[in-house]
Amino acid sequence: MASTKEYLSFILEQLSLVEDITYRKMMGEYVLYHRGRVFGGIYDDRFLVKPVRAAQKLMPNAEYEIPYEGAKKMLLVDNVDDRGFLMKLVNDMYNELSEPKRRK
Repeated sequence: MASTKEYLSFILEQLSLVEDITYRKMMGEYVLYHRGRVFGGIYDDRFLVKPVRAAQKLMPNAEYEIPYEGAKKMLLVDNVDDRGFLMKLVNDMYNELSEPKRRK
């Protein structure tokens, strides 16, 4: 099941307090970026983030879910109604995220 544009719009609105959020559509799902670094995505209308230490600390009871077949497990964000929490989550994760690979 692919994610809906409506759910993407909802999550982007909830993330509106965070500067420089972008996304890229890939195979019916959406990869989310913060200042050019991948931090999560929308998969089957679920908001999942990378399981970096900052995310694990803020969501110690979060469920690990597989975004798609063959992928590494990610953390399910179920507190999507709290914009302040989402801002803290994404900002706290930033320093632990990989820098984008440079194209040659």
